Amino acid sequence: VQLVESGGGLVQAGGSLRLSCAASGRTISRYIMGWFRQAPGKEREFVATIGWSDGSIYYAESVTGRFTISRDNAKNTVYLQMNSLKPEDTAIYYCAATGRAFARSRDEFAYWGQGTQVTVSS
Repeated sequence: VQLVESGGGLVQAGGSLRLSCAASGRTISRYIMGWFRQAPGKEREFVATIGWSDGSIYYAESVTGRFTISRDNAKNTVYLQMNSLKPEDTAIYYCAATGRAFARSRDEFAYWGQGTQVTVSS
């Protein structure tokens, strides 16, 4: 599975961005899809995941209520709608995929995109 993120950019605090992750090579309909992020000097951290069987969704506490993950299996694409952005959301955002039945740790995801930069100014 090849993953390509897009939609990052520079936005003021309080603004919104919508990230997209386009998959190719395989259909993602039976993959758990996730978003992770890595800020400078920090480890890559979990942001959100969405399951394939029941569409179960999990969010990191830091983004709950502000971010929304969704998927369009027909388009082989996953999205991350980010609202009420804060400067601490500044990071490179990565899309990831796994064929596991359950996953939330970055070590459990086998496929990764190259990332897209999100910068939130104060």
